[in-house]
Amino acid sequence: MKTLDSLVDKAFSRRNFIAGAGALAAATAVTGCGSSSTPAPSGYTDEDVLNFALNLEYLEAQFYLYAATGTGLASTDTSTPSGYTGSYTEGSVTLGDAAQVAGLTGAQQEILNEIAFEEQTHVQFLRTALGAAAVPMPNIDLSFFGPLAVAANITTSPTGSGSFNPFSSFDYFLVGAFIFEDVGVTAYSGAAPLISSAGVASGLLTAAGILAVEAYHAGYVRTSLTGRAIAAGSASAYPYLGAANLVEALRASLTVGDSAAPSTPGSVETLLTLPTSTTSPSAIVAADPTTAVGFARTVNQVHHIVYGSPTVGVSSGGFFPNGTNSIFSKTTA
Repeated sequence: MKTLDSLVDKAFSRRNFIAGAGALAAATAVTGCGSSSTPAPSGYTDEDVLNFALNLEYLEAQFYLYAATGTGLASTDTSTPSGYTGSYTEGSVTLGDAAQVAGLTGAQQEILNEIAFEEQTHVQFLRTALGAAAVPMPNIDLSFFGPLAVAANITTSPTGSGSFNPFSSFDYFLVGAFIFEDVGVTAYSGAAPLISSAGVASGLLTAAGILAVEAYHAGYVRTSLTGRAIAAGSASAYPYLGAANLVEALRASLTVGDSAAPSTPGSVETLLTLPTSTTSPSAIVAADPTTAVGFARTVNQVHHIVYGSPTVGVSSGGFFPNGTNSIFSKTTA
């Protein structure tokens, strides 16, 4: 059986995705998933916390907008804001395969439109809250779905025929959305307590309300995958549910060993299963089964996932080929 490292090396070597190639932090530590803490850069500010969230919103907004409309964020939503004095520069989006999901029903198109609009609005909301301190959009690589699917054992080809393309059908889109949604929810869950008391007093905690909308999105994706498996007659008759569970296994493996993560693979993941009783684990909500409380991820765990690497010291790769525009960009554990 192939190890995770061999899968990562095979899947990402063509993209310089190997060791050394390239949820949020508190001033001295971040606590995630109810476990131990992990070191973080000192001297962070509320603006740094919101800017890391903005990086994730850029990624989600570009994915959903291209899926729904074939066009991404407007330049006014990605460029360096007036008065910005930071060092980050605006990046671009790499698409790979053709964007915009084809063959949608009217209802599916409307749902994609709504989610895309909300993610676009999250970007605009955070940029407005940050003002001149808002970082511009980093480089984003949506073609990374291909090699990520290889690492998850969903497909064997990172590009071309037989590769994973989330824009090719609604079912593939659901699996692509599933890659992001649980991560977004857990990242915001970890971020909310990190806003300073001064930031809370000034209204910045309002940004934590984005968590609720991301949770609605995640619930929709999870419900759609399980519902379509039920309609197909079984989980085995709907292979996309199994593909989503392979994504969960990969996400868990990428963060095991993080000092802020439990040692058991999958401990911050809830596999998609078809309901059998009122006591069976939830397939719709990713939560601790003993408390029904949602999980949180640290900035370190989030970066391991979006970079697609279990390696310490990585500061770029995956969906962010040049890293996030954030002081928290390097994996530290």
